[in-house]
Amino acid sequence: MNILALDTSTESCSVALLFEGQLFEQSIMTQREHSQRILGMMNSLFNDAGTEIAAIDAVAFGRGPGSFTGVRVAVSVAQGIAFARDLPVIPVSTLAAVAQAAIESTDCQQIAVAMDARMGEIYSGSFVNQHGLAVPCSEEQVSAPAVFRPEGPGAWTGAGSGWTVYQNELQQNFANQLSGILPDLLPQATMIAKLADVEAQQGRLFPAAHALPVYLRNNVAQKKAAR
Repeated sequence: MNILALDTSTESCSVALLFEGQLFEQSIMTQREHSQRILGMMNSLFNDAGTEIAAIDAVAFGRGPGSFTGVRVAVSVAQGIAFARDLPVIPVSTLAAVAQAAIESTDCQQIAVAMDARMGEIYSGSFVNQHGLAVPCSEEQVSAPAVFRPEGPGAWTGAGSGWTVYQNELQQNFANQLSGILPDLLPQATMIAKLADVEAQQGRLFPAAHALPVYLRNNVAQKKAAR
């Protein structure tokens, strides 16, 4: 399938196009301009690939967790395109995208993804490398760093921004099972596209109305007020 993928869940704003077996991408770092930049980036992407939006078969997106505003941008753009062109959508975990990037960077076998969730918490999930693909081996959660520990024996690679912000706590949790950390990895549309391609091959395609965000933290307003 020809798949358009996008992710705006963090300060990395990215789009990718898996077109006739080739992968094209556009990516920028920005704090608050995702909604203003994403459509222009998509136009540049189609120009690079020498095609147009009519050629795509599905729209994939980083469904979260991540920035509330950023995740909403990705969901709304994906849903808008899918409704307008009667295309299916493929939601992909942003934590899985980070784990996939770790696999492609180091060929690590077990990945502990921790993304900074602010307010003293992390978004986390554990993944294993199955034939080069990140496969979850735990539920995704939002929690204090102290809660996130190895899901099993063997060496684990830490990945994601949480390993910078909460490095001491997380290294202590994983102790002698930690083989290395990749703290600079962020969700990217290229990884979203690769994981979405597998989802599509397995028939996990959804109607546009099912393009929904995954926040993990639903009571953020109350927590902010309490603090």
